[in-house]
Amino acid sequence: MDKKADILFEVSWEVCNKVGGIYTVVMSKAAKMVEAYGENYFMIGPYFAPKAIGHFEEEIPNELCKQPFEELKRIGVICHYGKWLVEGSPNVILIDFENCKSRANDIKRELWDWFKIDSLRAPKDYDEPVVWAYTAGMLLEILSKRAAGKKIVAHFHEWLSGTAILYLKKKKVNIGTVFTTHATVLGRALASANADLYSIWDKINPDQEVYKYNIESKHLVERNSAAFADAFTTVSEITGMEALYLLKKKPDILLPNGLDISKFPSFEEIVIKHKIQRDRIREFMLYYFFPYYTFDPKETLIYFLAGRYEFHDKGIDIYIKALGKLNEAMKREKTKKTIVAFIWVPANFRNIKPEIIENKTLFQDIKDALEETMGDVEKNLIYSFVSGKKISNDTLFEEDFLTEMKIRVSRFLKKGTPPAATHDLYSGNDEILGAINAASLKNGESDPVKIIFYPIYLSGADGLLNLNYYEAMQGSHLGIFPSYYEPWGYTPLEAGALGVSSVTTDLAGFGRYFCSECAQSDTPGIYVLKRLNKSDDDVVSQLVEVMLNFANFSKEERTANKLQARKTASMADWKSFIKNYIAAHDLAVEKAYK
Repeated sequence: MDKKADILFEVSWEVCNKVGGIYTVVMSKAAKMVEAYGENYFMIGPYFAPKAIGHFEEEIPNELCKQPFEELKRIGVICHYGKWLVEGSPNVILIDFENCKSRANDIKRELWDWFKIDSLRAPKDYDEPVVWAYTAGMLLEILSKRAAGKKIVAHFHEWLSGTAILYLKKKKVNIGTVFTTHATVLGRALASANADLYSIWDKINPDQEVYKYNIESKHLVERNSAAFADAFTTVSEITGMEALYLLKKKPDILLPNGLDISKFPSFEEIVIKHKIQRDRIREFMLYYFFPYYTFDPKETLIYFLAGRYEFHDKGIDIYIKALGKLNEAMKREKTKKTIVAFIWVPANFRNIKPEIIENKTLFQDIKDALEETMGDVEKNLIYSFVSGKKISNDTLFEEDFLTEMKIRVSRFLKKGTPPAATHDLYSGNDEILGAINAASLKNGESDPVKIIFYPIYLSGADGLLNLNYYEAMQGSHLGIFPSYYEPWGYTPLEAGALGVSSVTTDLAGFGRYFCSECAQSDTPGIYVLKRLNKSDDDVVSQLVEVMLNFANFSKEERTANKLQARKTASMADWKSFIKNYIAAHDLAVEKAYK
Protein backbone atom coordinates (compact mmCIF):
# COMPACT_ATOMS: atom_id res chain seq x y z
CA MET A 1 0.00 0.00 0.00
CA ASP A 2 1.36 3.44 -0.95
CA LYS A 3 2.10 5.69 2.00
CA LYS A 4 2.25 9.48 2.16
CA ALA A 5 4.49 9.91 5.21
CA ASP A 6 8.26 9.94 4.79
CA ILE A 7 8.98 9.30 8.48
CA LEU A 8 6.78 7.67 11.13
CA PHE A 9 7.23 7.91 14.89
CA GLU A 10 5.04 5.66 17.05
CA VAL A 11 4.79 6.78 20.67
CA SER A 12 3.60 4.50 23.46
CA TRP A 13 4.23 4.09 27.20
CA GLU A 14 4.43 0.35 26.48
CA VAL A 15 7.35 0.37 24.03
CA CYS A 16 9.89 -1.96 25.72
CA ASN A 17 7.71 -1.60 28.84
CA LYS A 18 5.15 -4.37 29.29
CA VAL A 19 2.17 -3.13 31.29
CA GLY A 20 -0.96 -4.33 29.49
CA GLY A 21 -2.51 -5.24 26.16
CA ILE A 22 -1.06 -2.26 24.24
CA TYR A 23 2.35 -3.89 24.59
CA THR A 24 1.05 -6.79 22.47
CA VAL A 25 -0.34 -4.34 19.90
CA VAL A 26 2.82 -2.30 19.35
CA MET A 27 5.16 -5.28 19.61
CA SER A 28 3.29 -7.73 17.38
CA LYS A 29 2.80 -5.31 14.48
CA ALA A 30 6.35 -3.86 14.57
CA ALA A 31 7.62 -6.09 11.75
CA LYS A 32 4.81 -4.99 9.42
CA MET A 33 5.50 -1.33 10.19
CA VAL A 34 9.18 -1.87 9.37
CA GLU A 35 8.13 -3.49 6.08
CA ALA A 36 6.11 -0.38 5.25
CA TYR A 37 8.46 2.39 6.46
CA GLY A 38 11.86 0.70 6.68
CA GLU A 39 14.53 2.62 8.56
CA ASN A 40 12.22 5.64 8.66
CA TYR A 41 10.08 3.97 11.34
CA PHE A 42 10.91 4.85 14.95
CA MET A 43 9.21 3.78 18.16
CA ILE A 44 9.38 6.05 21.21
CA GLY A 45 8.90 4.83 24.78
CA PRO A 46 10.09 5.44 28.36
CA TYR A 47 13.49 4.25 29.54
CA PHE A 48 13.34 1.99 32.59
CA ALA A 49 16.71 0.23 32.82
CA PRO A 50 15.50 -3.03 34.47
CA LYS A 51 12.78 -3.49 31.85
CA ALA A 52 15.06 -2.61 28.95
CA ILE A 53 17.50 -5.41 29.78
CA GLY A 54 17.03 -8.27 27.33
CA HIS A 55 14.53 -6.30 25.25
CA PHE A 56 16.50 -3.31 24.03
CA GLU A 57 19.87 -3.31 22.28
CA GLU A 58 21.48 0.13 22.46
CA GLU A 59 23.33 1.54 19.45
CA ILE A 60 25.01 4.78 18.41
CA PRO A 61 22.29 7.29 17.37
CA ASN A 62 21.87 7.75 13.63
CA GLU A 63 22.34 11.11 11.90
CA LEU A 64 18.73 12.18 12.34
CA CYS A 65 18.83 11.66 16.11
CA LYS A 66 22.38 12.59 17.08
CA GLN A 67 22.01 16.39 17.35
CA PRO A 68 18.49 16.35 18.91
CA PHE A 69 19.76 13.96 21.57
CA GLU A 70 22.62 16.37 22.38
CA GLU A 71 20.22 19.30 22.65
CA LEU A 72 17.94 17.44 25.03
CA LYS A 73 20.86 16.15 27.08
CA ARG A 74 21.80 19.75 27.92
CA ILE A 75 18.45 20.18 29.68
CA GLY A 76 18.55 16.82 31.45
CA VAL A 77 16.58 14.63 29.03
CA ILE A 78 18.61 11.50 28.17
CA CYS A 79 17.64 9.58 25.03
CA HIS A 80 18.72 6.00 24.32
CA TYR A 81 18.76 4.82 20.70
CA GLY A 82 18.76 1.22 19.52
CA LYS A 83 16.67 -1.76 18.45
CA TRP A 84 13.75 -3.48 20.15
CA LEU A 85 14.62 -7.17 20.17
CA VAL A 86 11.36 -8.33 18.59
CA GLU A 87 10.40 -9.45 15.10
CA GLY A 88 11.40 -6.72 12.64
CA SER A 89 14.01 -5.15 14.99
CA PRO A 90 12.42 -1.68 14.83
CA ASN A 91 14.37 1.49 15.64
CA VAL A 92 13.60 2.57 19.18
CA ILE A 93 14.17 5.76 21.17
CA LEU A 94 13.73 5.35 24.91
CA ILE A 95 13.54 8.58 26.92
CA ASP A 96 15.01 8.75 30.42
CA PHE A 97 12.94 11.55 31.97
CA GLU A 98 14.11 11.09 35.56
CA ASN A 99 15.72 14.55 35.70
CA CYS A 100 12.44 16.15 34.56
CA LYS A 101 10.19 14.72 37.23
CA SER A 102 10.76 17.78 39.38
CA ARG A 103 9.07 19.80 36.62
CA ALA A 104 5.80 17.88 36.92
CA ASN A 105 3.90 20.74 38.54
CA ASP A 106 5.16 23.23 35.95
CA ILE A 107 4.03 20.92 33.13
CA LYS A 108 0.62 20.43 34.75
CA ARG A 109 0.31 24.21 35.08
CA GLU A 110 1.06 24.60 31.37
CA LEU A 111 -1.58 22.00 30.51
CA TRP A 112 -4.09 24.04 32.53
CA ASP A 113 -3.08 27.30 30.87
CA TRP A 114 -3.10 25.77 27.37
CA PHE A 115 -6.10 23.40 27.46
CA LYS A 116 -7.75 23.82 30.91
CA ILE A 117 -6.70 20.32 31.99
CA ASP A 118 -7.54 20.10 35.68
CA SER A 119 -4.93 18.04 37.51
CA LEU A 120 -5.32 19.35 41.07
CA ARG A 121 -6.52 15.90 42.23
CA ALA A 122 -4.40 13.88 39.80
CA PRO A 123 -3.62 10.36 41.09
CA LYS A 124 -0.08 9.10 41.62
CA ASP A 125 0.07 7.30 38.28
CA TYR A 126 -0.62 10.52 36.35
CA ASP A 127 2.62 12.47 36.72
CA GLU A 128 5.16 10.03 35.22
CA PRO A 129 3.49 9.49 31.83
CA VAL A 130 2.60 13.18 31.55
CA VAL A 131 6.22 14.23 32.12
CA TRP A 132 7.53 11.52 29.78
CA ALA A 133 5.07 12.45 27.01
CA TYR A 134 6.00 16.13 27.40
CA THR A 135 9.67 15.21 26.79
CA ALA A 136 8.56 13.08 23.80
CA GLY A 137 6.87 16.19 22.40
CA MET A 138 10.10 18.16 22.88
CA LEU A 139 12.07 15.43 21.09
CA LEU A 140 9.66 15.36 18.15
CA GLU A 141 9.81 19.14 17.85
CA ILE A 142 13.60 19.07 17.48
CA LEU A 143 13.54 16.04 15.17
CA SER A 144 11.06 17.78 12.85
CA LYS A 145 13.51 20.65 12.40
CA ARG A 146 16.29 18.20 11.54
CA ALA A 147 14.03 16.52 8.97
CA ALA A 148 12.84 19.71 7.30
CA GLY A 149 11.14 19.04 3.98
CA LYS A 150 10.05 15.55 5.04
CA LYS A 151 6.44 14.64 5.74
CA ILE A 152 6.35 13.33 9.31
CA VAL A 153 3.60 11.52 11.19
CA ALA A 154 3.62 10.75 14.90
CA HIS A 155 1.17 8.11 16.16
CA PHE A 156 0.25 8.23 19.87
CA HIS A 157 -1.40 5.51 21.97
CA GLU A 158 -3.72 6.25 24.89
CA TRP A 159 -3.90 9.23 27.25
CA LEU A 160 -0.46 8.31 28.60
CA SER A 161 1.19 9.74 25.46
CA GLY A 162 -1.40 12.47 24.92
CA THR A 163 0.62 15.31 26.44
CA ALA A 164 3.01 15.01 23.49
CA ILE A 165 0.18 15.77 21.03
CA LEU A 166 -0.89 18.78 23.08
CA TYR A 167 2.70 20.03 23.24
CA LEU A 168 3.07 19.75 19.44
CA LYS A 169 -0.22 21.54 18.82
CA LYS A 170 0.58 24.36 21.22
CA LYS A 171 4.05 24.84 19.71
CA LYS A 172 2.59 24.62 16.17
CA VAL A 173 5.05 21.89 15.19
CA ASN A 174 4.48 20.77 11.59
CA ILE A 175 3.90 17.05 12.22
CA GLY A 176 0.81 15.01 11.34
CA THR A 177 -0.63 13.44 14.49
CA VAL A 178 -2.68 10.28 15.02
CA PHE A 179 -4.24 9.48 18.39
CA THR A 180 -5.56 6.04 19.29
CA THR A 181 -7.64 5.35 22.36
CA HIS A 182 -7.77 1.66 23.19
CA ALA A 183 -10.30 2.19 26.00
CA THR A 184 -11.64 5.49 27.28
CA VAL A 185 -10.70 6.43 30.83
CA LEU A 186 -14.32 7.11 31.79
CA GLY A 187 -15.69 4.01 30.04
CA ARG A 188 -13.32 1.75 31.98
CA ALA A 189 -14.16 3.51 35.26
CA LEU A 190 -17.91 3.20 34.73
CA ALA A 191 -17.67 -0.47 33.76
CA SER A 192 -15.44 -1.26 36.75
CA ALA A 193 -17.97 0.46 39.04
CA ASN A 194 -20.68 -1.88 37.65
CA ALA A 195 -22.51 1.02 36.04
CA ASP A 196 -24.71 0.05 33.10
CA LEU A 197 -22.34 1.76 30.69
CA TYR A 198 -24.15 0.99 27.46
CA SER A 199 -27.53 2.32 28.61
CA ILE A 200 -26.24 5.53 30.23
CA TRP A 201 -23.40 6.66 27.96
CA ASP A 202 -25.73 8.93 25.97
CA LYS A 203 -27.40 10.36 29.09
CA ILE A 204 -24.46 11.62 31.15
CA ASN A 205 -22.21 14.66 30.98
CA PRO A 206 -18.75 13.08 30.73
CA ASP A 207 -16.88 16.20 31.87
CA GLN A 208 -18.89 16.18 35.10
CA GLU A 209 -19.05 12.40 35.56
CA VAL A 210 -15.26 12.03 35.64
CA TYR A 211 -15.07 13.99 38.91
CA LYS A 212 -17.04 11.23 40.67
CA TYR A 213 -14.19 8.82 39.96
CA ASN A 214 -11.22 11.21 40.39
CA ILE A 215 -10.16 10.66 36.78
CA GLU A 216 -10.73 14.15 35.40
CA SER A 217 -6.99 14.74 34.78
CA LYS A 218 -6.59 11.64 32.58
CA HIS A 219 -9.94 12.15 30.87
CA LEU A 220 -9.14 15.75 29.92
CA VAL A 221 -5.78 14.76 28.43
CA GLU A 222 -7.54 12.03 26.48
CA ARG A 223 -10.44 14.21 25.30
CA ASN A 224 -8.15 17.02 24.16
CA SER A 225 -5.80 14.58 22.42
CA ALA A 226 -8.74 13.16 20.48
CA ALA A 227 -9.97 16.67 19.64
CA PHE A 228 -6.65 18.11 18.45
CA ALA A 229 -5.10 15.09 16.70
CA ASP A 230 -5.19 15.22 12.90
CA ALA A 231 -6.63 11.70 12.88
CA PHE A 232 -8.53 10.17 15.79
CA THR A 233 -8.81 6.38 15.90
CA THR A 234 -10.08 3.59 18.14
CA VAL A 235 -9.51 -0.15 18.01
CA SER A 236 -13.08 -1.33 17.49
CA GLU A 237 -16.65 -0.42 16.68
CA ILE A 238 -17.72 -0.69 20.34
CA THR A 239 -14.92 1.62 21.48
CA GLY A 240 -15.79 4.01 18.65
CA MET A 241 -19.34 4.22 20.02
CA GLU A 242 -17.92 4.79 23.50
CA ALA A 243 -15.66 7.57 22.24
CA LEU A 244 -18.54 9.29 20.47
CA TYR A 245 -20.49 9.60 23.72
CA LEU A 246 -17.70 9.99 26.29
CA LEU A 247 -15.09 11.97 24.30
CA LYS A 248 -17.61 13.68 22.02
CA LYS A 249 -15.52 12.67 19.01
CA LYS A 250 -16.30 10.12 16.33
CA PRO A 251 -13.25 8.13 15.20
CA ASP A 252 -11.97 8.91 11.72
CA ILE A 253 -10.74 5.33 11.22
CA LEU A 254 -10.93 2.06 13.15
CA LEU A 255 -7.65 0.24 13.81
CA PRO A 256 -8.48 -3.37 14.81
CA ASN A 257 -5.77 -5.23 16.70
CA GLY A 258 -4.15 -8.21 15.01
CA LEU A 259 -1.56 -10.90 15.49
CA ASP A 260 1.28 -12.12 13.32
CA ILE A 261 -0.40 -15.42 12.51
CA SER A 262 2.72 -16.75 10.79
CA LYS A 263 4.36 -16.94 14.23
CA PHE A 264 1.70 -19.33 15.52
CA PRO A 265 1.87 -23.11 14.94
CA SER A 266 0.37 -24.76 11.86
CA PHE A 267 -2.67 -26.99 12.38
CA GLU A 268 -0.48 -30.10 12.22
CA GLU A 269 1.72 -28.66 15.00
CA ILE A 270 -1.40 -27.60 16.93
CA VAL A 271 -2.64 -31.21 17.12
CA ILE A 272 0.72 -32.46 18.42
CA LYS A 273 1.16 -29.66 20.96
CA HIS A 274 -2.41 -30.02 22.23
CA LYS A 275 -1.74 -33.67 23.15
CA ILE A 276 1.55 -32.84 24.87
CA GLN A 277 0.18 -29.95 26.97
CA ARG A 278 -3.14 -31.72 27.64
CA ASP A 279 -1.24 -34.66 29.13
CA ARG A 280 0.71 -32.28 31.38
CA ILE A 281 -2.57 -30.79 32.62
CA ARG A 282 -3.96 -34.30 33.11
CA GLU A 283 -0.99 -35.19 35.32
CA PHE A 284 -1.70 -32.10 37.44
CA MET A 285 -5.34 -33.24 37.69
CA LEU A 286 -4.22 -36.66 38.96
CA TYR A 287 -2.58 -35.28 42.08
CA TYR A 288 -5.14 -32.47 42.50
CA PHE A 289 -8.29 -34.64 42.46
CA PHE A 290 -7.31 -38.33 42.70
CA PRO A 291 -6.30 -38.37 46.38
CA TYR A 292 -10.02 -37.74 47.06
CA TYR A 293 -11.81 -39.59 44.23
CA THR A 294 -11.25 -40.63 40.61
CA PHE A 295 -12.80 -39.97 37.21
CA ASP A 296 -11.81 -40.85 33.65
CA PRO A 297 -9.24 -38.30 32.34
CA LYS A 298 -10.00 -39.43 28.77
CA GLU A 299 -13.63 -38.34 29.22
CA THR A 300 -12.59 -34.97 30.68
CA LEU A 301 -12.64 -31.61 28.93
CA ILE A 302 -10.61 -28.61 30.05
CA TYR A 303 -12.32 -25.20 30.03
CA PHE A 304 -10.59 -21.99 31.10
CA LEU A 305 -10.83 -18.25 31.60
CA ALA A 306 -7.64 -16.19 31.66
CA GLY A 307 -6.91 -12.50 32.12
CA ARG A 308 -6.64 -9.68 34.64
CA TYR A 309 -8.60 -9.76 37.88
CA GLU A 310 -11.49 -7.61 36.63
CA PHE A 311 -14.39 -9.55 38.08
CA HIS A 312 -17.23 -7.81 36.23
CA ASP A 313 -15.45 -6.38 33.17
CA LYS A 314 -13.85 -9.70 32.15
CA GLY A 315 -17.06 -11.64 32.79
CA ILE A 316 -15.57 -13.77 35.57
CA ASP A 317 -18.91 -13.44 37.38
CA ILE A 318 -20.79 -14.78 34.33
CA TYR A 319 -18.33 -17.66 33.87
CA ILE A 320 -18.68 -18.88 37.46
CA LYS A 321 -22.49 -18.58 37.48
CA ALA A 322 -22.68 -20.46 34.17
CA LEU A 323 -20.40 -23.23 35.51
CA GLY A 324 -22.77 -23.66 38.46
CA LYS A 325 -25.74 -24.00 36.09
CA LEU A 326 -23.72 -26.31 33.83
CA ASN A 327 -22.95 -28.56 36.81
CA GLU A 328 -26.68 -28.87 37.56
CA ALA A 329 -27.55 -29.55 33.89
CA MET A 330 -24.89 -32.26 33.54
CA LYS A 331 -26.12 -33.93 36.73
CA ARG A 332 -29.63 -34.02 35.32
CA GLU A 333 -28.33 -35.54 32.09
CA LYS A 334 -26.29 -38.10 34.09
CA THR A 335 -23.39 -37.40 31.77
CA LYS A 336 -20.21 -39.48 31.77
CA LYS A 337 -18.17 -36.40 30.89
CA THR A 338 -16.20 -34.34 33.42
CA ILE A 339 -15.38 -30.66 32.99
CA VAL A 340 -12.33 -29.23 34.75
CA ALA A 341 -12.74 -25.44 34.62
CA PHE A 342 -9.70 -23.28 35.34
CA ILE A 343 -9.65 -19.62 36.32
CA TRP A 344 -6.16 -18.41 35.36
CA VAL A 345 -6.42 -14.97 36.96
CA PRO A 346 -3.53 -13.62 39.07
CA ALA A 347 -4.49 -12.53 42.60
CA ASN A 348 -2.72 -11.61 45.82
CA PHE A 349 -1.75 -15.11 46.94
CA ARG A 350 0.16 -16.16 50.04
CA ASN A 351 1.46 -19.64 49.14
CA ILE A 352 0.59 -22.92 47.44
CA LYS A 353 -1.79 -24.84 49.68
CA PRO A 354 0.27 -27.32 51.79
CA GLU A 355 -2.06 -30.24 50.98
CA ILE A 356 -1.43 -29.76 47.25
CA ILE A 357 2.33 -29.75 47.78
CA GLU A 358 1.94 -32.96 49.80
CA ASN A 359 -0.27 -34.51 47.09
CA LYS A 360 2.28 -33.65 44.44
CA THR A 361 5.17 -35.07 46.48
CA LEU A 362 3.37 -38.36 47.15
CA PHE A 363 2.27 -38.61 43.50
CA GLN A 364 5.86 -38.05 42.37
CA ASP A 365 6.99 -40.82 44.72
CA ILE A 366 4.56 -43.24 43.03
CA LYS A 367 5.64 -42.08 39.58
CA ASP A 368 9.37 -42.38 40.38
CA ALA A 369 8.93 -45.90 41.76
CA LEU A 370 7.12 -46.96 38.59
CA GLU A 371 9.74 -45.42 36.33
CA GLU A 372 12.51 -47.30 38.14
CA THR A 373 10.89 -50.66 37.38
CA MET A 374 9.66 -49.93 33.84
CA GLY A 375 12.59 -51.79 32.26
CA ASP A 376 11.60 -55.02 34.02
CA VAL A 377 7.91 -54.42 33.28
CA GLU A 378 8.67 -54.08 29.56
CA LYS A 379 10.57 -57.39 29.55
CA ASN A 380 7.76 -59.15 31.44
CA LEU A 381 5.20 -57.67 29.06
CA ILE A 382 7.07 -58.91 25.97
CA TYR A 383 7.49 -62.36 27.55
CA SER A 384 3.75 -62.55 28.39
CA PHE A 385 2.76 -61.63 24.84
CA VAL A 386 5.08 -64.06 23.04
CA SER A 387 4.34 -66.90 25.45
CA GLY A 388 0.59 -66.35 25.32
CA LYS A 389 0.31 -65.88 29.09
CA LYS A 390 -2.50 -63.80 30.56
CA ILE A 391 -1.29 -60.36 31.54
CA SER A 392 -1.88 -59.41 35.17
CA ASN A 393 -0.17 -57.52 37.98
CA ASP A 394 1.50 -60.75 39.07
CA THR A 395 3.06 -61.37 35.64
CA LEU A 396 4.32 -57.77 35.33
CA PHE A 397 5.50 -56.86 38.86
CA GLU A 398 7.40 -58.47 41.69
CA GLU A 399 5.34 -59.17 44.81
CA ASP A 400 7.51 -56.89 46.99
CA PHE A 401 7.01 -54.04 44.53
CA LEU A 402 3.21 -54.44 44.59
CA THR A 403 3.25 -54.35 48.39
CA GLU A 404 5.37 -51.19 48.39
CA MET A 405 3.04 -49.55 45.85
CA LYS A 406 -0.02 -50.33 48.00
CA ILE A 407 1.67 -48.52 50.88
CA ARG A 408 2.56 -45.54 48.67
CA VAL A 409 -0.98 -45.30 47.27
CA SER A 410 -2.54 -45.55 50.75
CA ARG A 411 -0.43 -42.56 51.84
CA PHE A 412 -1.61 -40.67 48.71
CA LEU A 413 -5.33 -41.09 49.46
CA LYS A 414 -7.23 -38.44 51.45
CA LYS A 415 -10.69 -37.78 52.83
CA GLY A 416 -12.69 -34.69 51.98
CA THR A 417 -12.85 -32.76 48.70
CA PRO A 418 -10.25 -30.99 46.52
CA PRO A 419 -9.91 -27.26 47.25
CA ALA A 420 -11.39 -24.63 44.93
CA ALA A 421 -8.06 -22.76 44.73
CA THR A 422 -4.47 -23.90 44.38
CA HIS A 423 -3.15 -21.16 46.69
CA ASP A 424 -4.02 -19.53 49.99
CA LEU A 425 -4.95 -15.89 49.43
CA TYR A 426 -4.28 -12.87 51.61
CA SER A 427 -7.88 -11.72 51.25
CA GLY A 428 -10.40 -13.56 53.39
CA ASN A 429 -13.20 -12.18 51.23
CA ASP A 430 -11.94 -12.91 47.75
CA GLU A 431 -14.61 -12.13 45.15
CA ILE A 432 -13.86 -15.15 42.95
CA LEU A 433 -13.92 -17.61 45.85
CA GLY A 434 -17.14 -16.02 47.09
CA ALA A 435 -18.75 -16.47 43.68
CA ILE A 436 -17.57 -20.10 43.47
CA ASN A 437 -19.20 -20.79 46.82
CA ALA A 438 -22.41 -18.97 45.79
CA ALA A 439 -22.59 -21.09 42.61
CA SER A 440 -22.39 -24.28 44.74
CA LEU A 441 -19.26 -25.43 42.93
CA LYS A 442 -17.95 -27.71 45.67
CA ASN A 443 -15.65 -30.08 43.72
CA GLY A 444 -17.61 -33.03 45.09
CA GLU A 445 -17.24 -36.51 43.66
CA SER A 446 -20.74 -36.34 42.15
CA ASP A 447 -20.10 -32.95 40.54
CA PRO A 448 -19.32 -33.30 36.82
CA VAL A 449 -17.97 -29.73 36.82
CA LYS A 450 -14.78 -29.24 38.84
CA ILE A 451 -13.31 -25.79 39.34
CA ILE A 452 -9.74 -24.64 40.00
CA PHE A 453 -8.90 -21.01 40.78
CA TYR A 454 -5.21 -20.68 39.83
CA PRO A 455 -4.25 -17.21 41.14
CA ILE A 456 -0.68 -17.00 39.82
CA TYR A 457 0.85 -15.93 36.52
CA LEU A 458 1.41 -18.79 34.10
CA SER A 459 5.17 -18.42 33.91
CA GLY A 460 6.13 -21.98 33.00
CA ALA A 461 7.83 -22.40 36.38
CA ASP A 462 5.20 -21.91 39.09
CA GLY A 463 5.74 -25.20 40.92
CA LEU A 464 2.45 -26.80 39.84
CA LEU A 465 1.35 -26.81 36.19
CA ASN A 466 4.68 -25.37 35.07
CA LEU A 467 3.09 -24.21 31.81
CA ASN A 468 3.33 -20.78 30.25
CA TYR A 469 0.23 -18.92 29.05
CA TYR A 470 0.20 -20.30 25.52
CA GLU A 471 1.07 -23.86 26.63
CA ALA A 472 -1.83 -23.84 29.10
CA MET A 473 -4.15 -22.62 26.34
CA GLN A 474 -2.91 -25.30 23.93
CA GLY A 475 -3.64 -28.08 26.41
CA SER A 476 -7.25 -26.93 26.87
CA HIS A 477 -10.42 -27.53 24.85
CA LEU A 478 -12.45 -24.31 25.29
CA GLY A 479 -11.49 -20.77 26.34
CA ILE A 480 -14.32 -18.70 27.81
CA PHE A 481 -14.16 -14.88 27.84
CA PRO A 482 -17.70 -13.49 28.45
CA SER A 483 -16.48 -9.90 28.77
CA TYR A 484 -18.69 -6.93 29.63
CA TYR A 485 -16.01 -4.32 28.89
CA GLU A 486 -13.36 -5.33 26.37
CA PRO A 487 -12.30 -2.69 23.80
CA TRP A 488 -10.68 -5.41 21.68
CA GLY A 489 -9.94 -8.69 23.47
CA TYR A 490 -6.78 -10.57 22.51
CA THR A 491 -7.49 -13.75 24.49
CA PRO A 492 -10.11 -15.33 22.16
CA LEU A 493 -7.99 -14.30 19.18
CA GLU A 494 -4.85 -15.87 20.69
CA ALA A 495 -6.80 -19.01 21.58
CA GLY A 496 -8.06 -19.27 18.00
CA ALA A 497 -4.55 -18.78 16.61
CA LEU A 498 -3.49 -21.72 18.80
CA GLY A 499 -6.34 -23.85 17.44
CA VAL A 500 -8.41 -23.64 20.62
CA SER A 501 -12.15 -22.96 20.44
CA SER A 502 -13.28 -19.96 22.47
CA VAL A 503 -16.22 -17.83 23.56
CA THR A 504 -16.38 -14.03 23.40
CA THR A 505 -19.22 -11.46 23.39
CA ASP A 506 -20.63 -8.70 21.22
CA LEU A 507 -19.36 -6.18 23.81
CA ALA A 508 -15.77 -7.15 23.01
CA GLY A 509 -14.20 -5.36 20.07
CA PHE A 510 -13.01 -8.60 18.48
CA GLY A 511 -16.42 -10.18 19.10
CA ARG A 512 -18.21 -7.39 17.25
CA TYR A 513 -15.69 -7.49 14.41
CA PHE A 514 -16.12 -11.24 14.14
CA CYS A 515 -19.94 -10.88 14.22
CA SER A 516 -19.85 -8.49 11.29
CA GLU A 517 -17.46 -10.69 9.32
CA CYS A 518 -18.74 -14.22 10.00
CA ALA A 519 -22.09 -15.92 10.48
CA GLN A 520 -22.35 -18.31 13.45
CA SER A 521 -22.53 -21.86 12.13
CA ASP A 522 -22.91 -25.11 14.07
CA THR A 523 -19.12 -25.22 14.36
CA PRO A 524 -18.11 -21.54 14.59
CA GLY A 525 -14.81 -22.19 16.38
CA ILE A 526 -15.21 -18.85 18.15
CA TYR A 527 -18.64 -18.38 19.73
CA VAL A 528 -20.10 -14.90 20.24
CA LEU A 529 -22.54 -14.35 23.11
CA LYS A 530 -25.01 -11.47 22.88
CA ARG A 531 -24.43 -9.14 25.85
CA LEU A 532 -25.44 -5.72 24.48
CA ASN A 533 -28.76 -4.80 26.14
CA LYS A 534 -29.08 -8.33 27.59
CA SER A 535 -29.51 -9.24 31.26
CA ASP A 536 -26.82 -11.22 33.09
CA ASP A 537 -29.23 -14.15 33.46
CA ASP A 538 -29.75 -14.18 29.70
CA VAL A 539 -25.99 -14.19 29.07
CA VAL A 540 -25.50 -16.98 31.62
CA SER A 541 -28.16 -19.07 29.84
CA GLN A 542 -26.46 -18.53 26.47
CA LEU A 543 -23.10 -19.55 27.91
CA VAL A 544 -24.48 -22.66 29.61
CA GLU A 545 -25.94 -23.76 26.27
CA VAL A 546 -22.59 -23.28 24.50
CA MET A 547 -20.62 -25.12 27.21
CA LEU A 548 -23.11 -27.99 27.40
CA ASN A 549 -23.25 -28.45 23.63
CA PHE A 550 -19.47 -28.39 23.47
CA ALA A 551 -19.23 -31.01 26.22
CA ASN A 552 -21.48 -33.30 24.19
CA PHE A 553 -19.53 -32.89 20.96
CA SER A 554 -17.79 -35.87 19.43
CA LYS A 555 -14.04 -35.72 18.94
CA GLU A 556 -14.65 -35.01 15.24
CA GLU A 557 -16.93 -32.07 16.07
CA ARG A 558 -14.36 -30.61 18.46
CA THR A 559 -11.71 -30.96 15.76
CA ALA A 560 -13.96 -29.14 13.27
CA ASN A 561 -14.29 -26.30 15.78
CA LYS A 562 -10.51 -26.17 16.26
CA LEU A 563 -10.06 -25.84 12.50
CA GLN A 564 -12.65 -23.07 12.28
CA ALA A 565 -11.17 -21.22 15.28
CA ARG A 566 -7.77 -21.19 13.58
CA LYS A 567 -9.34 -20.05 10.30
CA THR A 568 -11.26 -17.23 12.00
CA ALA A 569 -8.18 -16.04 13.91
CA SER A 570 -6.24 -15.87 10.64
CA MET A 571 -8.65 -13.13 9.51
CA ALA A 572 -7.16 -10.89 12.20
CA ASP A 573 -3.63 -10.96 10.78
CA TRP A 574 -1.50 -7.81 10.87
CA LYS A 575 -0.81 -8.56 7.22
CA SER A 576 -4.40 -7.41 6.57
CA PHE A 577 -4.90 -4.89 9.36
CA ILE A 578 -1.74 -2.83 8.81
CA LYS A 579 -3.36 -1.03 5.88
CA ASN A 580 -5.75 0.66 8.33
CA TYR A 581 -2.77 2.16 10.16
CA ILE A 582 -1.28 3.48 6.94
CA ALA A 583 -4.65 4.98 6.02
CA ALA A 584 -4.71 6.81 9.36
CA HIS A 585 -1.17 8.08 8.81
CA ASP A 586 -2.10 9.26 5.30
CA LEU A 587 -5.10 11.14 6.68
CA ALA A 588 -2.86 12.91 9.18
CA VAL A 589 -0.43 13.85 6.39
CA GLU A 590 -3.26 15.29 4.30
CA LYS A 591 -4.45 17.47 7.20
CA ALA A 592 -1.02 18.57 8.42
CA TYR A 593 0.55 19.27 5.02
CA LYS A 594 -2.28 20.96 3.14
